[in-house]
Formats: sequence, C-alpha cells, structure tokens
Amino acid sequence: MNGTDTFLIAMMIIFGVPYLVWRVARTDYYAPLVVVQILTGIVLGPGLLGAAFAHYYETVFSPPVIQALNGVAWWAVMLFVWIAGIELDLEQVWIRRRECGITAGFALGVPLLFGCCAAIGLLLWRGGWIGAAAAPWQFVLGVGMACAVTALPILILLMEKLDILRAPLGQRVLRYASLDDVAIWGVLAVILLDWQRVGRQLLFLLLFAVAAYLFRRMMRRLAEADRWYVALVWLAACGFAADRAGLHFMVGAFLAGAATDSRCFDQPRMDLLRQHVLLVVMPVFFLSTGLRTSWSVGGAAVFIAAALLLAAAVGGKLAGAQLAGRRLGWAKGEASLIGWLLQTKALIMIIFVDILLDRQLITGATFTALLLMAVASTMLTMPMAAPRLRAVGQVAAGTAGRAEDSRLNETETLT
Repeated sequence: MNGTDTFLIAMMIIFGVPYLVWRVARTDYYAPLVVVQILTGIVLGPGLLGAAFAHYYETVFSPPVIQALNGVAWWAVMLFVWIAGIELDLEQVWIRRRECGITAGFALGVPLLFGCCAAIGLLLWRGGWIGAAAAPWQFVLGVGMACAVTALPILILLMEKLDILRAPLGQRVLRYASLDDVAIWGVLAVILLDWQRVGRQLLFLLLFAVAAYLFRRMMRRLAEADRWYVALVWLAACGFAADRAGLHFMVGAFLAGAATDSRCFDQPRMDLLRQHVLLVVMPVFFLSTGLRTSWSVGGAAVFIAAALLLAAAVGGKLAGAQLAGRRLGWAKGEASLIGWLLQTKALIMIIFVDILLDRQLITGATFTALLLMAVASTMLTMPMAAPRLRAVGQVAAGTAGRAEDSRLNETETLT
C-alpha cells in the first residue's frame, strides 16, 4: 500500500472506531465522544495494541502517516484554541470581578497547590517523570497547573446536556472557567520562558500588543465575509511569531483569539464553526494524542501516578469551591455542584500537557498519567454533577448570581 492508502485507513479508524464504541455502548452520560476518542488512541497506541500487534501499528501508523496526522492535528487545535480565546467574555468577568475573582482564585489555587505537592511526590518517589529539558520548578508548576485547569469547551458541552448553559448557574460557571483559561496560558508562558531568549520573547509581546491594536481597528472596517479570511491569516501569523520567539505556537493561537473582538463575527456562525471543527478535524488531535501515550516507567507506576494526580485534581477543586462558597455565602450544596462542574479537563489540559511533552518538560510516562487523570476527571463530572443539580434545584443554584446582579443594579442606580 502507498502512503495515501495507509493515511486513509488511519482516518477511517480515527473517525469510525470511537464513534461505534460511543454509539453502540451509549457512553455519552459517563464519557463524551471526545473522551472515547482519546481512550481509543490509548488502546490503539504503541503501549497496548501497538505492542501486541506490532505489524499492524507499524503499517497503519507509520512515521509518514503520523507526520501527516500531526499536521492536521496542529491546525485543528490552533483553530479550537483560537475560538476559545474569542469566546472569553472578560467584560462580564470584570463586571462581576469580586465573585469571579474569589471563586476562580480558590477553585484554581487550591488544586494548583495540591497538584504541585503531587508533582513533588512523584519526583521523590522515583525517576522517569521529569523531562530532559525541564528544571524542577517547571515540572512542578506544569503538573500543578494541569491538575488545576478546567476545560471550557468540554464544560460547555456538558452544561448543554444538563440544560443549564443559559441559566444563571451556567453563566456563572462559565465566567469562573474563563479565568481558568486565561490563567493556564499565562502560566504556560512563564513555564516556557527561555531566559536566554527573554529579549526576543518580550519583543514579541510588545509587537503583538501593537499588532493586535491595528488588527482590531482593521477588522472593524472589513465586511464580515472578509473578516473570516483575515482572522485565519492572523491566527497563523501569531502562531508562527510566538513559536519563533521561543514560546509555543499554541500560546500565539490563544493570544490571536483573545485579541479578536467577538462582535466582529456572527455568534451563530462562530458556534457552527466550533461544532464543525469538533466534528471534522479535532478527532485527529484527540486520537493522535492517545497514540503518544507511553508506559516507560512501568504500567503499574503510571496508574499509581494517575490516581495520585486525580486525587489532587478532584480534591483540590472541590476544596477550593467549598472555600469560595463559604466566603460568598452560597446556598447549601451549591459549592459541591460547582466544584464537580469545574472538573472537566479533557481538552485544554491535554493541549497544555501536549505542549509540555513537546518541549521535553515532562516524559511520556508523565504525559500518560496526566492524560489518564484528565479522562477520569472528565468522566466523573456528569454522573457526579447531575444528581447534585437535581438536589440543589435551578432556583437555588441561581441565588448567588441574582444576588450579585441585584447588588450591581443597586450600585448602578446610586451612581
């Protein structure tokens, strides 16, 4: 078979196998399709079926095919991160900055602390976790942030299934998660900061600020049909510039989206684009991510590490939500519900750790443990949040949000 044949066979596997498992087993309640795609990649990867059936793996997922799949996956994930940056509603976060700041601070800070402690524990336990190019602080901070982050796009999908996306509770949780999204890229920029090339990186940030200002002004003068093409060129240029500066192209993709005025685009069309990206190209990224799993320090050790990281991520997020709930006076059960909703990790976190692996800050074994943690955390979200949502009730769940709105309205009236 030639390269085209094997590439198309790989594409049939990527789109067909996870869909059949998801549809036939009806896993949607516990495992959304994206989670099934990641798990399928792990199973089909070199550590499991690839090891048992080496000829199959070497034929279908040969180096040229993997290289082609990586190209599709890179562009897919750049598009997805760009859309996530555009959808960040920082204006609403600023209006409700006290509530959002306290909640996001606790819900991010506590699991970050727990995750850093877990990372230190891995380093003390045995070797094989820290990457060849990493300083210990980069490894600890990277793993800690991976335990703390919430994947905003997957959270949106799950809240749509729970029918709370447009409810007061759903909007509040989105605001908390958006601050998580901002934080993860900020932390990533710090982790990737190359002190030997810090001048180049600072120059990139300075030039980006100027370019973003000019880009926003230009976009307002264009017809919407032209804005889509110009925005894609802007995306590719920002990714290239960030990568050349020593940051990662994904940092550039997020900055490209965050600097784009969402009002330049029709919201239904942007929603449709996100859905199409998820349908058409993101499965390649999800499954190729699973194909990168490694069990180099031993299968049992990887599972133990994944369990430790899962405990840090879940326990830290729930503890952080409880602290925020006490500080803000939430209704009974509300903090637990929000804590579970913020557990979704399978996407943005996977992008984050994929970058850490690409830059050799973590090993393949750490990547696999973090990937398993992300999948397990996301699978827990729906079954744990749904009964709590029924117990709390939508009216009670929206109380704090309405109280905050009332306080804001009173302030506006007085001013």
